[in-house]
Amino acid sequence: MRTELSFSPLSQIETELLAVTAVDTQTAKGPDAKPAPELLTGDGAVNEAAAAVLASGEFKAGPNETLLLHAPAGLKAKRLLIIGLGKEAKATAHAVRNASGTAVRFTKPRGIRKVVFALPEADILPPGPCARAAVEGAFVGDFDPDTYRSDRKDLSVQSFTVAAPGADNAAAESGFGEGVIIGESQNFARTLVNEPGNKLTPTEFGRRAAEMARDAGLKCEVGSTDKIKELKMGAFWSVAQGSEEPPALIVLRYEPEGVTDGPVLGLVGKGITFDTGGISIKPSDNMEKMKYDMAGGAAMLGAMRAIAQLKPKVRVIAIVCASENMPDGKAQKPGDVQTAMPLSSDKPGKTIEIINTDAEGRLVLADGITYARQLGATHLINAATLTGAIGVALGTHNAGAFSNDDATYAKFQAALETSGEKFWRMPLGDEYADMIKSDIGDIKNTGGRYGGAITAAEFLHVFAEDTPWIHLDIAGMAWMEDAKPFIAKGPTGVGVRSILEWVRSYGS
Repeated sequence: MRTELSFSPLSQIETELLAVTAVDTQTAKGPDAKPAPELLTGDGAVNEAAAAVLASGEFKAGPNETLLLHAPAGLKAKRLLIIGLGKEAKATAHAVRNASGTAVRFTKPRGIRKVVFALPEADILPPGPCARAAVEGAFVGDFDPDTYRSDRKDLSVQSFTVAAPGADNAAAESGFGEGVIIGESQNFARTLVNEPGNKLTPTEFGRRAAEMARDAGLKCEVGSTDKIKELKMGAFWSVAQGSEEPPALIVLRYEPEGVTDGPVLGLVGKGITFDTGGISIKPSDNMEKMKYDMAGGAAMLGAMRAIAQLKPKVRVIAIVCASENMPDGKAQKPGDVQTAMPLSSDKPGKTIEIINTDAEGRLVLADGITYARQLGATHLINAATLTGAIGVALGTHNAGAFSNDDATYAKFQAALETSGEKFWRMPLGDEYADMIKSDIGDIKNTGGRYGGAITAAEFLHVFAEDTPWIHLDIAGMAWMEDAKPFIAKGPTGVGVRSILEWVRSYGS
């Protein structure tokens, strides 16, 4: 998709479709209160073209509500699409992101290939963040998961222009440029998650990571079985040993010029390219979606792609532990005891009693977290489709977040204001840690039915120890079961934007 930024008056832009936003300015409440939609543009011709339909009451400016006008009088655009942002008081850059995605998805099935999206002209919606959000939303909206259809038709939007008449040019240009990078990086992660397990094996995952790193200017190393055994990654290998497909240990490094001290951020992602559950095999219903079990690893690669281009002044190491989880004759069994990677030669690795082989993500992450610390990471963030329990707790509207350090988490919470993603902080505590104590070893890999997302987090906490650490459980948010007006059904790329902003908070 070609992207452009324009400062021309909206009424003078020739395009197949001009999209403008509107808010509901009604503040009264009660049964007699009626929506009062108002366009967020000062262009008189646009307002005049929409005046009659806005007065009719048929458009209420609800979030992502759309109304299409053909051949609008006084405009050079062939069509005028009005998109609601909801109540004026709740209009944010994130609402603009969704409206932009809605504009793109509205046009795709209608064969409209050129879209101009007008930035809102409102004091509460500054042009820089809104230009960034609009471009991000356009890329998100343009993605479709039907990659392997033999009769696939290319319905992609060919040209997307952000129109910002009267806006601060420098702010709009900066936001626009960032939006292109971030939107493309989120879609890079989504493309990986969308791939079937027979296409995206751990080896292929590593190859694509290396290709991205080469293009982005990142350092990259991809190891496999020998490297994992050399590092004594017993927890990671315990999962990988059950598959004919060799595992991949992916390590990316971002080292900005002139930065030799300060924090080193460790990004660790779960990269299970297909998860059968192993010997503790999953039910067959919906198992096909277990190709998405590497979404945490994909989020880290997407974030690193954006980091490499936006160049924050902070060093970053990303580790993705990629493997299949299969029920082969060599697969680990419930009751086995595995030894995780030691942090140092004088400190033995933790022993883990395997209760359920389907709790494999925490095993690969345990060694990934330890390795990140061994490589010098001073602050950690990991992402994983780790537990179904987080979806039970939070549904599909918030992902789970855990942390052992309030200051570190405060930076992540602030990052959400920019990313627009929804995470809800969950508790940690000794009571939950006690639930994973093992009678035969140090810890066990599940703590029972109750508090499953929390005991999984406490398992990872054992390996993070006192290093400031954030754990993101994205299992309920990484795959969209139903399409929304601004995003297709399928992979979401959740986490890319938030992880990026968290990293940038250390490098500003």
